[in-house]
Amino acid sequence: MKTKKDYLQETIKHIDIKKHNVIPLVEDMQNMAFSSRELATAAKYYDMMLADKNCSVMLCLAGSLFSAGLKNVVVDMVRNNMVDAIVSTGAIITDQDFFEGLGFKHYKGSQFVDDNEMRDLMIDRIYDTYIDEEDLRVCDYTISKICDSLERRPYSSREFIWHMGKYLSEHGKNDESVVLACYENNVPIFVPAFSDCSAGFGFVHHQHRFPDSHVSLDSAKDFLELTKIKLEAFESGLFMVGGGVPKNFAQDTVVAAEILDKEVPMHKYAIQITVADDRDGALSGSTLKEASSWGKVDMTYEQMVYCEATIAMPLIAGYAYHKGNWKNREKREFQKMFLKENVEA
Repeated sequence: MKTKKDYLQETIKHIDIKKHNVIPLVEDMQNMAFSSRELATAAKYYDMMLADKNCSVMLCLAGSLFSAGLKNVVVDMVRNNMVDAIVSTGAIITDQDFFEGLGFKHYKGSQFVDDNEMRDLMIDRIYDTYIDEEDLRVCDYTISKICDSLERRPYSSREFIWHMGKYLSEHGKNDESVVLACYENNVPIFVPAFSDCSAGFGFVHHQHRFPDSHVSLDSAKDFLELTKIKLEAFESGLFMVGGGVPKNFAQDTVVAAEILDKEVPMHKYAIQITVADDRDGALSGSTLKEASSWGKVDMTYEQMVYCEATIAMPLIAGYAYHKGNWKNREKREFQKMFLKENVEA
């Protein structure tokens, strides 16, 4: 019988967009058809966001992206001022990024295995990728430890993730972390459904031990804070990978501003990478044209890309990186808005 060590041998390697100048490839795809042309158009629109001095970029992330090798794409985007705020699912930020920041790994595997055997060995499977469940438990307890160290009150996910970044800056074992890079570059991260991941287990562990006075999450505060960023940014572009809650959460800031009796424009640019269909009415596959009917996305520069993320994201982000328009961007550092609020309070 195989042991856990037999399965957890080859680690997932994160692709480096700095190594591959994909400009000629993407520009040639513009002269093709179907998904190739759509991808090339999306890459052009993302580069336009970075060249537009008035545009702030929100990156929305959903799916098993970092476990699949896309983590360093986002690290490079943060470090090179190609993104100003991130909205993500909890698993990407905690189970995949913070997890690796603690020194743990994701492993190459196979979807053709006996999952009962995986369970017996405490190996969790994401399609053809493996994670050591015992390492994930350490991640859970580390979140609980961070909770224990904080003032007992409700936090927005952005506030709490800032403390996760601080923890990695002091105790982390892998500098290639999005949470750490955002902490160092004042890029806020929002996870509106934060309990639906390893962080949730950490909060459960913390609140079970401190039932009367504990750290908790305030998702409405998340919404208000991201809306404040939209108000401060005014003009904005969305780079969405996957769909779900992050996609809608970022789009909804336009409507939320109206509720506050403020006028802001719809998101000026919007691109989405997805493999979801739009025919069932679900959010992940709903078109950006549909979002325009809600008053969220302008239709001038919008592009859907129906492609799996590990193929499309390195090409789109790599194209914009090598075009170099990020070099002339002013850093927004939206995190400082809230650090200032805390000082004034």
